[in-house]
Amino acid sequence: MGLDLTGVIPPLVTPFTADGSIDEAAYRKVIRFNLDKKVHGVCPGGSTGEGHTFTVDEFKRVMEITAAEVAGQVPIVAGIISNSTRDAINRAKAIAHLPVAALQVTPVHYLFKPDEQATHNHFKALTEAVDTPVVIYNVVPWNYLNPAQMIRLMKELPGVQGIKQSQGDLKLMADLLLGVPGGCKVFSAVDALLYSSFALGAHGTIAATPAALPGVCVNLWNTVQAGDHVKALEMHKSMLAFWNALVGDNLPANIKTSITLQGCEAGLPRAPMPATGEEQRRKIEAAMEDVLRFDA
Repeated sequence: MGLDLTGVIPPLVTPFTADGSIDEAAYRKVIRFNLDKKVHGVCPGGSTGEGHTFTVDEFKRVMEITAAEVAGQVPIVAGIISNSTRDAINRAKAIAHLPVAALQVTPVHYLFKPDEQATHNHFKALTEAVDTPVVIYNVVPWNYLNPAQMIRLMKELPGVQGIKQSQGDLKLMADLLLGVPGGCKVFSAVDALLYSSFALGAHGTIAATPAALPGVCVNLWNTVQAGDHVKALEMHKSMLAFWNALVGDNLPANIKTSITLQGCEAGLPRAPMPATGEEQRRKIEAAMEDVLRFDA
């Protein structure tokens, strides 16, 4: 029995108030905004959700709100961003009472890189401590896992049942899909090339673009699954232009701006991340005007 996750799973933004508190009412609206777009799952607490800034109590509270709002309609993938094995385990145990389908776990991301065996031991300890399946978020540049390492983790650790593959190397994505063990899943976080990822056979996406444009991404997924690659390529071109306008060091803030422009107030980023600048906003608005014609 493999991991029962597929399709478009947006990493939810976390609205903050001016003083840096979580705006719970706004967060509930963000969840409902995504559910209304017919997403296939949600992922709170990831990098798009600024989960790296959460205390353990905030992490637990965000997951509790998500579970209450989702109410079993779609699977929940809980994002864990932690610098230590102990903390990752503590966070996973803090939400063991909730209906979470999987944990999205980022490799340790402090400056000093653990070697391959240390990274293996980290995920081994985590998967032995909790029963929830783990999807590894392969994104940290100085602790980047190659396809052979990821396939080894999935083969040797039954609790590791998926990979969220980032970066822009489609050859790496293709190699990973070629060797992924049966029952395990590969999710694309290659935002500029979601169409290409879907065409190669990625099992879905957990990425920034779905967070900003959930309806468009659901439409793209459905279009590729239906085999309409002419339309999918047209969508890709518009989505790429949008991504080029969206991407920046304050990406979560820009995603919040995109959601707000669609009528769902998404709040502020947590300091010291700056809010979307005026020039950024103009570019996002211009690109969004075109890409929303594909909104589901």
